[in-house]
Amino acid sequence: MTTNESHRGAGRWTMAARVLMAVIFLVAGVRKLMTYGATLGYFAKLGIPMADVVLPLTIALEVGGGLLLVAGWRVQWVAAALALFTLATAFTAHAFWAADAAQFAGQLNNFLKNVAMVGGFLLLIAHADGGARQARAGG
Repeated sequence: MTTNESHRGAGRWTMAARVLMAVIFLVAGVRKLMTYGATLGYFAKLGIPMADVVLPLTIALEVGGGLLLVAGWRVQWVAAALALFTLATAFTAHAFWAADAAQFAGQLNNFLKNVAMVGGFLLLIAHADGGARQARAGG
């Protein structure tokens, strides 16, 4: 396999990773938009300050970030923003340590899912950086 074939193969895998990582944000953002009132109430229940401001920003980040990730536009920046958002969401919305016994396992799973997604975003950031270095080096 030549270096170009290897890079094309890696590019396909990276594209697949970006699409798969984006799906959860696209679905979540559209669902929040479709259930706006209920989501606003949920945000308030979580104690999120200024939920009426945070909700549209969250929807914009989830849908916009998901679309930008699929498009491959400024992957490092988009992945970093989504990683920070995902980590903040883990601590805000999936506080398993404060959950009752009936919710504990679900919240723990969602918390760990978010942490794993942050790991995926870190790989996207590192891969995008490596690709930029290779392009500058002429490789």
